[in-house]
Amino acid sequence: MSDLLSPEPAQSPSLDEALRVELIAFRRDLHMHPELGNQEVRTTAVIRERLERAGLAPRLLDSGTGLMCDIGSPGADGPILALRADIDALPIPDTKTVPYRSTIPGRAHACGHDVHTTVVLGAGLLLARLAERGLLPRPVRLIFQPAEEVLPGGAPDAIESGVLEGVARILALHCDPRLEAGRIGVRTGAITSACDRIEVKLAGPGGHTARPHLTTDLVTAAAKVATEVPALIARRVDTRAGLAITWGRLETGHAPNVIPQTAELSGTMRCLDLDAWHAAPDLVLAAVDEVATMYRAKPEIQYVRGVPPVVNDAASTALLAEAMTARFGADAVTGTEQSLGGEDFSWYLQRVPGAMARLGVRPPGDPSAAPRDIHQGDFDVDEHAISVGVELLTQAALLSQ
Repeated sequence: MSDLLSPEPAQSPSLDEALRVELIAFRRDLHMHPELGNQEVRTTAVIRERLERAGLAPRLLDSGTGLMCDIGSPGADGPILALRADIDALPIPDTKTVPYRSTIPGRAHACGHDVHTTVVLGAGLLLARLAERGLLPRPVRLIFQPAEEVLPGGAPDAIESGVLEGVARILALHCDPRLEAGRIGVRTGAITSACDRIEVKLAGPGGHTARPHLTTDLVTAAAKVATEVPALIARRVDTRAGLAITWGRLETGHAPNVIPQTAELSGTMRCLDLDAWHAAPDLVLAAVDEVATMYRAKPEIQYVRGVPPVVNDAASTALLAEAMTARFGADAVTGTEQSLGGEDFSWYLQRVPGAMARLGVRPPGDPSAAPRDIHQGDFDVDEHAISVGVELLTQAALLSQ
């Protein structure tokens, strides 16, 4: 396609070949240079350079990494539509054998944030060209947010930096390896779950395993906290809330004949319901204290607030579905279930309406291509998903009222 822009402002432009190739190269460059939350210095710099080269004026967020960038036609009026991408990587090794494998040991873009970033950048470049011709009906703000993977996420800091000032609606995409590239999954209401972190330290006087009755059997106490607290919580919350506690770490003791003086447990609390999430800290603290006290252990509990569920607004969800249908047909849109994963995009939706859709990244039509789950070292995407995401968000910006 020689002309980047469609003559009809209601129809989003398609990517020309040059920009498509550039965006794939941009994504691969990010993939090779992953940076952890609040350390995304290089990532921020390369995004900024490309936006400035397009004649835009990005602004660094107060946290020191991440950017926001406004796009508007002369005379464009009305509230702002925001498009959000997360830019950080994960502290896991990249195990793929590809030319764009991570060059940073123990770091990988294993959640698709490099794709999210490239999609929002590409949409911004198309929208900027529309704005130059006076074809952008309302201002659009690009948000490149750091530290999504760090509880409680980088979104609260980004909000403090003013990214939502004047914003009436916010949209985002998240890679989904279960969906084929060329399709999206949409859902009105909660599409992710709340996720908090729980740290428990139990203390006792210690002693000899020959005389557990004279001390606090801390190993048994820790085991009871690990098994009984989730069961207890399950009977104190409506089961439809889907509240679940899962422990990922339990450490105690160093010798087989010594009852230890300390034990530590770490885990997560996840739930599907916003009201249950608000009630969870008090319930968990009470349950841990109750079980620990029963076994004469002294508990020290740290409950770390994470993120609430992402609750999609009906109008914003419909906007994404309409935009996808307009560009790729009705068969490109499917429903999706609520995930038990957490996402700090939820913090934006506590302030303004918006929606997140799942972007298919699985190679289409290949039965041998088993989906690689996110947060695994071999995670990768069909890069056709980049073009799909760019055109979807661009079309949504043109349809947004």
